[in-house]
Amino acid sequence: MVKLLISDPIAEEGIEKLEDAGFDLDHKYDLSADELKQEIGEYAGIVVRSATKLRAPILDEADNLEIIVRAGVGLDNIDLDHADELGIKVQNTPEASSNSVAELALGHMFSLARDISRGTASLKEQKWIKGELTGTELSGKTLGVIGVGRIGSLVAQKGTALGMDALGYDKYVDEAPVEELEMVDMDALLSSSDYVTLHIPFLESEGATIGEAELKQMKDSACLINCARGGVVDEAALTQALKNDWIGGAGVDVFTEEPPENAELLSFDNLSLTPHLGASTVEAQRRVGTQTADELIEFFGKEG
Repeated sequence: MVKLLISDPIAEEGIEKLEDAGFDLDHKYDLSADELKQEIGEYAGIVVRSATKLRAPILDEADNLEIIVRAGVGLDNIDLDHADELGIKVQNTPEASSNSVAELALGHMFSLARDISRGTASLKEQKWIKGELTGTELSGKTLGVIGVGRIGSLVAQKGTALGMDALGYDKYVDEAPVEELEMVDMDALLSSSDYVTLHIPFLESEGATIGEAELKQMKDSACLINCARGGVVDEAALTQALKNDWIGGAGVDVFTEEPPENAELLSFDNLSLTPHLGASTVEAQRRVGTQTADELIEFFGKEG
């Protein structure tokens, strides 16, 4: 019987699939790095989300490990090069949460366009500030999508369905993957867009994609949306952009440090904020769980 360690929780539908396929499952959440080093040698496969970090010292103890499945998208919590050296396969479930992330990005745009965050906060304080909250429509605005993979393409399609014009930029892609996108260079996208939304990975070797120079290229009325990864936006530069009105606002779901401790950044009225909720929907979590199970069943040629 193949032993699997479920190191971070996944949806019950995925667990049931794995049990029905005959896997021997151990559920051990919140293990420390030292505890995981001691335990991981027992298992042929491990399921992780973002909480479990699989760095080289832990992988060196994984004598029987054949596969790591990241239930989700980002792989920055796994030492991919070391896993490859050890012959450990690494897979993820990139499509499962795409729609949920795309919808959240649009949600932040609506929130900024109509001052939903300020309206909510003021009413909870029993203040009626209707006269201060005249918003704008998304229809007729230009949407700039940086990173035109699955999520970016979905955002473009949803945005154009609302009447927006969609521009796309991707350092790895020249031709538009969907007809709703017009591909342009980064400078044109930043200077032309009313909303700039990021859907790219964070590469430590490259640093932030959006820093002071990029923020100063944007319209002073434009809004920046980051539902991608912490680090792709320079948070110190974003703080200065909001303080000095370089841009009109920002929607932020992900942070360099989570929970974020930059109190100044979080203090601005023209912010729409969520605590890394991109994949946090019932539907996405169900898909993540079942796709994780499918990948393990296929890898081990399972029925038992």
